[in-house]
Amino acid sequence: FVVSLLGKEVDSFSAKGLLNGEYIDVSEENLKGSWSIVFFYPADFTYVCPTELGDLADNYEEFKSMDVEIFAVSTDTHHTHHAWHTSSETIAKINFPMVADPTGAICRNFDVYIEEDGLADRGTFVIDPDGKIVAYEIHPDEIGRNVSELMRKVKAAQYTREHPNEVCPAAWEEGQATLEPSIDLTGKI
Repeated sequence: FVVSLLGKEVDSFSAKGLLNGEYIDVSEENLKGSWSIVFFYPADFTYVCPTELGDLADNYEEFKSMDVEIFAVSTDTHHTHHAWHTSSETIAKINFPMVADPTGAICRNFDVYIEEDGLADRGTFVIDPDGKIVAYEIHPDEIGRNVSELMRKVKAAQYTREHPNEVCPAAWEEGQATLEPSIDLTGKI
């Protein structure tokens, strides 16, 4: 059976990463204190991955304005991340950490490691300031993700954290009406 990761605190990890042309150390502690997105992708120098990472890079400033940090993770090394970052115009736009997970330890913590391939599934995890997973989705390799939908989910998670007695209905966008669950509302929608 499958155990949901919702509400789970991120397991301990330690990794190398690349940020602004410099190697950095990254751990689960970097995922606490503000909102985070952990964005797993299969591999550097591929096809769908740079389109997704480029879309994230193009929207990074808006995520930052929402107090959200992005961590892109693959099973490549930090040296491979650096080579890709310096050889691709799309990847050169990235100003968020690219985390190296060559042993698959972080991928296993998030249940996105493909053992037979040594790669990550396309997993996206929204982490709250307490370091807990509040939303996630996993896509097969063939399907790229939508940053606009990810941003909407983060806004909804932030809203419901600030307004614990409210919920966001389907296709909710920031500024739209929410719902206040109660017995009076049951069966009325």
